[in-house]
Amino acid sequence: MRFASIGSGSRGNATLISHKETTLLVDCGFSARETEKRLQRLQFDPTMLSAIMVTHEHSDHINGVRVLARKYKLPVYATPGTAGWLPADVKDLIQEFSCHQSFAIGDIEVEPFPVPHDAREPSQFVFSNGLHRVGLLTDVGTTTPVIEQALSACDALLLEANHDMAMLESGDYPDHLIYRVSGRFGHLNNVQSASILEKIDTSRLQHIVAMHLSEKNNSPDIVSPLFAKALGCEQSWIAIADQNTGFGWRQTSNS
Repeated sequence: MRFASIGSGSRGNATLISHKETTLLVDCGFSARETEKRLQRLQFDPTMLSAIMVTHEHSDHINGVRVLARKYKLPVYATPGTAGWLPADVKDLIQEFSCHQSFAIGDIEVEPFPVPHDAREPSQFVFSNGLHRVGLLTDVGTTTPVIEQALSACDALLLEANHDMAMLESGDYPDHLIYRVSGRFGHLNNVQSASILEKIDTSRLQHIVAMHLSEKNNSPDIVSPLFAKALGCEQSWIAIADQNTGFGWRQTSNS
């Protein structure tokens, strides 16, 4: 399996998961035109997309869904709660799924799971080709046993590390926004994310990418050593998804 991101952060999110003839776009938080432009940087033709998967209805995850889905006639997968908040003119393209039941899209098996976030019915995913598993976890306020079970024994993990608590508390965010971001329905801080890595089975892990870093309240220089310590690896092994460029194609291997 291979995977990439065209951008990750509060100004827009979109992740690609690909295997054989199937490529899924997980969220589309950029305009359709900007999404196409960013896909070109990855040398990927949007006509090759198989479907759009929506984690939840916040604007930085759905801004381009309506136009992109209609232009390329793509099915849009969402939970019933999320589907209810999507634009009316994509209703005919929506395929609803349960957070508690796996399903296949082409060559990829999708294992959804529910997460605590301030959205209607948010979900995150593990993607599998029967041999390798790629886990995605962003936009979640706290870990749960369900999350930890889902993310155990992944070959690649795309894990939110949204904020450093000291930076958040000393920054210029108003109190209500600090509370929202750091609350149990907000976003994972660096320590919480590192704690997840310490709790789950990472024995198969080939790739780790820190996702959804706050541009104001976090830094790769803080995230990398925390993740490296949790995994017992070199800091250079920790990849960081950027808001403007995401990260390039990575691939799981049999070796």
